[in-house]
Amino acid sequence: MNILVLAATGNVGGQIITQLRETGHAVRAVTRDPRAARFPAEVEVMRGDLSAPDTIAACLDGIDAVFLLWPLHTGEQLPAVLDVIARRARRVVFLGTGGVPDLGFEEQEKLVHGCGIESTMIRPSTFAVNTLWWADQIRAGDIVEGAYGALPMSPIHEADMAAVAVRALTEPGHDGATYTLTGPEVLTQAEQVRVIGEALGRPLRWRELTREQARERLLADESFPDSFVDVLLDGYAAMLAGPPPTLTSTVQDVTGVPARSLRRWATDHAADFG
Repeated sequence: MNILVLAATGNVGGQIITQLRETGHAVRAVTRDPRAARFPAEVEVMRGDLSAPDTIAACLDGIDAVFLLWPLHTGEQLPAVLDVIARRARRVVFLGTGGVPDLGFEEQEKLVHGCGIESTMIRPSTFAVNTLWWADQIRAGDIVEGAYGALPMSPIHEADMAAVAVRALTEPGHDGATYTLTGPEVLTQAEQVRVIGEALGRPLRWRELTREQARERLLADESFPDSFVDVLLDGYAAMLAGPPPTLTSTVQDVTGVPARSLRRWATDHAADFG
């Protein structure tokens, strides 16, 4: 199959490209800046911008299936992008996101399954890779500061999200499905810090901040988008007030392999904390 990966330079997109190449599929990667992208020579790279749906149309020539995640903090252009995809491809796999304040999971799901072609929606739990937000603090010492340390999450490895997406992109039987993915365990933020420390061989611990203190820290972090700070903290507050996450077996059900633990993820990414 010929498969298009949109937002291809992200953690999940990179994993999908690797896994598709390993299974012999032709891959075309789309990014806003192809000159800055680093892909193997056999991966075709094209320029496209999800905020300008017309730029996506030219990337779809000869494409069978499309992987789409939404990296923007507004969903305004998502219907138009899905319309462009539906006119050229026969299958789309969409990785849902909680980072779009004006378009919740249910609205995303309705748009994806209503686009007129074969569709699969993947609804993931918290990305394990989000813990890299703590990397600078971990490099600097053994304490990670933040708000909502008691917040329970089920971190999921990007390789597991990619594995489910690759199955949905390349196999029949996934049309109309919405897959809720979680990691294999529920851990508070404070427990995540401890587990990462154990994987790194260091005694890391959490120090609780007030919301305002955490907000100031995030706003001062040049690598963290200011527009997402309140979205993140509001989301954490809402999650803490709600029920704890419910674990699913979907990763194993779809791929035949159990979901990877946070300890496995931290071991895989040890160099990123170095």
